Amino acid sequence: MTLIETLRPEARAAPESGIVAVINHGRLREGLIPLWAGEGDLPTPSFISDAAAKGLADGETFYTWQKGIPALRQALARYYARHFGKTFAEEEFIVTGSGMHAIQLAIDAIAGSGDEVIYLSPAWPNFAAAAGVAGAVPVPVTLDQSGNGWSCDVDKIAAAITPRTKLLFINTPSNPTGWTADKETLQAILNLARQKGLWIIADEIYSLFHYGHGRAPSFLDIATPEDRILFVNSFSKNWAMTGWRVGWIKTHPALQQVFENLIQYSTSGVAQFMQRGAVAALDGGDGFIVEQVERARAARDLVCGILGETGKARFTVPQGAFYLFFRVDGLTDARKAAFDIVDNANVGLAPGTAFGPGGEAFLRLCFHRRLDQLEEAAHRLAKWMKAL
Repeated sequence: MTLIETLRPEARAAPESGIVAVINHGRLREGLIPLWAGEGDLPTPSFISDAAAKGLADGETFYTWQKGIPALRQALARYYARHFGKTFAEEEFIVTGSGMHAIQLAIDAIAGSGDEVIYLSPAWPNFAAAAGVAGAVPVPVTLDQSGNGWSCDVDKIAAAITPRTKLLFINTPSNPTGWTADKETLQAILNLARQKGLWIIADEIYSLFHYGHGRAPSFLDIATPEDRILFVNSFSKNWAMTGWRVGWIKTHPALQQVFENLIQYSTSGVAQFMQRGAVAALDGGDGFIVEQVERARAARDLVCGILGETGKARFTVPQGAFYLFFRVDGLTDARKAAFDIVDNANVGLAPGTAFGPGGEAFLRLCFHRRLDQLEEAAHRLAKWMKAL
């Protein structure tokens, strides 16, 4: 028996990231424009970094509240009051070591060996992989796509539910499709979860990256305090803090001790000086978010315009998040195409195969970058398409 054969089957089955495989292929190429990862090109604003640096200089390098320092949990309550019009106590927030950590803890609290968890696909691959590592069975339900864009058929979710189903994972606005649920769809999903006694993990990380009027619709608009919903989120996108690895869970206060215990047995908490930066982001970062969203809107329109003019790119203009998920006429192998685009167009994209069922024919482009780079990348892609 080999060493790897002695590991848990769930660990051995954890898939290699289809996105990272392309990144590793092209990351050192001179002049490559990287649009493969889900982040912008702006560094963290100085008002956030300075607050963290001050905490570090002040000696905030010891163990601290595992659930998050009171100042950060209070700042989260203020953030929700401003953006969602809801009043929450600090006891309803748990600070985590990234949004991914928040998702892992939410899964750990609800689903285990043999339990089924339903998610909407194409999807950010980390949820399904994390559920599998926990021993649960991820069950994809594909979004529908038509000339009117992406949509969610709630009847398809209902048909996928079995006696082993424990939770629904709902990411809206969606990575990678940009699909954004309207209030009626959220209500139908919530009604179904209530009827079947299921939990919802609501990933609303892109709520403020919404190109309609104001933020995207949220389960918070329709939920009651006793609904079985865990909200997972991250500082990564709104405040250009992807490398910080700080996130949070919004939960019922009765569950706080459970999640504090799960923090204890995973990371034992987030560094206090980093939490000082997160407080600054929440309390002083609304203007930065507005600037980021408007920048992303202009970038979206630029890329969609250039690729649309080729007559070969097929896509729905995304309603939210900052990705363009598109097909190319005549393209049958998106994974192979992603490597070919690196080699021949010097642009880095993520292959749709990395995002599960429904994504196989697509490529994902992160447009959250400065306009001159995006214009050059879009023209390179247009030239590549025309040569097919």
